[in-house]
Amino acid sequence: MRLDGKTAIVTGGASGFGAGIAAKFIAEGARVMIADINQQAAGDMADGLGPNAVAHQVDVADGASVNALAGAALTAFGHLDILVNNAGVTHLPTPLEDVGEEDFDRMFRVNMKSVYLTARALVPHMKSRGAGAILNVASTAGISPRPRLNWYNASKGWMITATRTMAVELAPAGVRVNAICPVAGETPLLKSFMGEDTPEMRAKFLSTIPLGRFSTPEDMGNAACFLCSDEASMITGVAMEVDGGRCI
Repeated sequence: MRLDGKTAIVTGGASGFGAGIAAKFIAEGARVMIADINQQAAGDMADGLGPNAVAHQVDVADGASVNALAGAALTAFGHLDILVNNAGVTHLPTPLEDVGEEDFDRMFRVNMKSVYLTARALVPHMKSRGAGAILNVASTAGISPRPRLNWYNASKGWMITATRTMAVELAPAGVRVNAICPVAGETPLLKSFMGEDTPEMRAKFLSTIPLGRFSTPEDMGNAACFLCSDEASMITGVAMEVDGGRCI
């Protein structure tokens, strides 16, 4: 029970890596708010995880919606120990100059602006308590970019830099900030990363991962649990690659 008594928000927590993180946190004793733009999916996930899970509908790209999320979490839990910025989107594999402005703006808002909005809403609370852990779900794309995912790669590189600068600034306040960098996994974004989900495309993608498999929600949950637990009290500002060797 490494997170016994802890409270957490997981954005994008109704599916994929976010669901894996939420499930692991619950299993390790935390109370978790599953925050997702899909209210029905968030509610179903919370129901499946039991009484220590609560659902909340949020648009992480909207400041008022994020402020409402923060208020709901503090009302439900009394305090917040852990914030996981997991919600994210991508564009289809496309030459960089052909990515539509609407797709770029959506990715900017969800992948980058959301980190600013959640920090603005919740860092003051963590500072007031002198404790807290923030985890940003970045990507191997931010470390070892792939062609035709240019602006997604850039958004995740931004998230890694944001993690490091947040860690430096917030360390004196007792708040740790880390990131995890998964390789693609069995999530709703997999087809978007590959362009098409075929056995041939999967084999091609897997050939770039030395351990020979995709990341799983359980992999992300295990890494997130460690980084957000007191066991990692001396770790801040890292971008942990959970990628089967993809970035070597």
